[in-house]
Amino acid sequence: MKKRILVTGGAGFLGSHLCERLLSEGNDVICLDNYFTGQKQNVVHLIGHPYFELVRHDVTMPYYVEVDEIYNLACPASPIHYQYNPIKTVKTSVMGAINMLGLAKRIRAKVLQASTSEVYGDPEIHPQHEEYWGNVNPIGDRACYDEGKRAAETLFVNYHKQNGVRIKIIRIFNTYGPRMHPNDGRVVSNFIMQALQNKEITIYGNGQQTRSFCYVDDMVTGMINMMDTDDKITGPINIGNPEEFTIHQLAETVVRMTGSKSKIVYHPLPSDDPLQRKPDISKARQLLGWEPKIKLEEGLMKTIEYFRNLL
Repeated sequence: MKKRILVTGGAGFLGSHLCERLLSEGNDVICLDNYFTGQKQNVVHLIGHPYFELVRHDVTMPYYVEVDEIYNLACPASPIHYQYNPIKTVKTSVMGAINMLGLAKRIRAKVLQASTSEVYGDPEIHPQHEEYWGNVNPIGDRACYDEGKRAAETLFVNYHKQNGVRIKIIRIFNTYGPRMHPNDGRVVSNFIMQALQNKEITIYGNGQQTRSFCYVDDMVTGMINMMDTDDKITGPINIGNPEEFTIHQLAETVVRMTGSKSKIVYHPLPSDDPLQRKPDISKARQLLGWEPKIKLEEGLMKTIEYFRNLL
């Protein structure tokens, strides 16, 4: 049965891949974006599709539409973008959640919140499981994003308890792939762009901090699997790749795969930058039947190809 689905932040890196997949599965998709970090070129190839609608709108303002499902992805997600206008970031997370929950309540739609591993802050336990409350600096440079997303989770849970709204919360760990913004300051896009231009590859800190990288196709599958669970499963559920790499290993892999002449250089670590990131995905495996399939090198190959064509 064809579903009508609203994707906020649908012209972003992750949103555009989600819109594409939902259309390919035979749904009617409304893509909402204000282009603060999303780009029209991410969805331009979908514009002629008879069941795709592109709407310029900011989620901090109410939006009225009849749909079956809502994926709430709208929010700048890279430190450069979310710190550029921290007040806007908090508003997008909090007001966006309120507006989408209000909409879901009125039209009885199911609504999924794209939360983040950043709710765990600089974690004191490893790997991070969903019961961990996190270690977040509420007044730090990253707080606009971390606390905005934490508040959004609170709103989702309370709309569910108080008003019976059908909610889903996922916590997204580092995701990469084609259509990442070339200047978003995230480690994968940074390293690839620097390597392809034979520029110095900048590592912040000593490079021993770890991250887990999930390819975008795997992430989209996880999101859809979560949306399709029955109403009793509300989350939060971690979605990410539990394979852990040091930042130094990632830099060396990118240099090797691009055949770059780049040298690796080290800079001081930014404030509140987490030293370890690795999801415990037992819940995703058990409740969603999901785990990532695409290995780092396979995903990097596709991502490098995308950036090569951009340059």
